[in-house]
Amino acid sequence: MAREQLSEAHYNWNGFADRQDLAAALAGDIAGRLTGAIAERGMALLAVSGGTTPAKLFAALSTTPIAWDKVTVTLVDERFVPPSSPRSNAGLVAANLLQNEAATARFVPLYHEAASIEDAAAADSDALRSLPWPLDVVILGMGGDGHTASFFPDAGDLDELLDPASQRIVLPVHAASGGEPRLTLSMARIIAAGCIALHIEGEDKRAAFNDAMGAGAKKPIRRVLEAAPRPIEVFWAP
Repeated sequence: MAREQLSEAHYNWNGFADRQDLAAALAGDIAGRLTGAIAERGMALLAVSGGTTPAKLFAALSTTPIAWDKVTVTLVDERFVPPSSPRSNAGLVAANLLQNEAATARFVPLYHEAASIEDAAAADSDALRSLPWPLDVVILGMGGDGHTASFFPDAGDLDELLDPASQRIVLPVHAASGGEPRLTLSMARIIAAGCIALHIEGEDKRAAFNDAMGAGAKKPIRRVLEAAPRPIEVFWAP
C-alpha cells in the first residue's frame, strides 16, 4: 500500500494493488473504528454509500467479527425507489452488508413511501434525529462528474446541500443527472463524522478525482474536502 499525505488538499491517499486488497484494508479500518466507538460510548453509527463500487467492501465487512448488535447502519443517500428496485441502495446493503456477522446490525433506511420527496426528507430528518450522532464512520463514493453523496453539480439546491452549518439531517435532491429524485444526508452531518473515507476504483475515477483537486476546481467532492475539519481518507485501487 502506498500512503501519501497532501496537507493542502485535506486528504490522505491510500493506494492498493487490487480491489480485494482495498476491500480487506478498508473493512478492517472501519471495523476498528466501530469497535473503538462501541468501547467509548456503547454504540456506533455507520453511514454507507451505494452504487457498484462497495460490493466487495460490504462482503468483507460483513464477515468481520465485531459487536454488530451495537452498530446502527444508515445510508449516505438513496434514490426515491422502493428497496425491491435494482437501483435501491437499501437493497444493495441488505444483500451484501447485512449478512453473516453483520446480520445483527440495526439498519435505518432513507426511503419510505411518501407523497413527495420533500415529505420523505422531512420525515427522515425527524426519524433520524434520535440516532446516536455524530457518525463514527461515513463511506463516500464519487461519480465521474465529481459528485459525492447526492451532491450533483446540476442540483438546483446545491448550496443548501453543501451548507456546513445546516441543521437539516436529510435533504431532497432534484438533479437531471441523478435520474430519480434522491434523498441525501446534508454535508453538515457528513463532515461531522469521526472518520470520512472516500472509496473509488479504476483509472477513470482516479483521473476524475485528480481533476476535482486541480487548481480552481469546485466540484462537489472538492467542496466536501475543503469543508471537512480533518483530512478525508481516500481509498483507491485500479
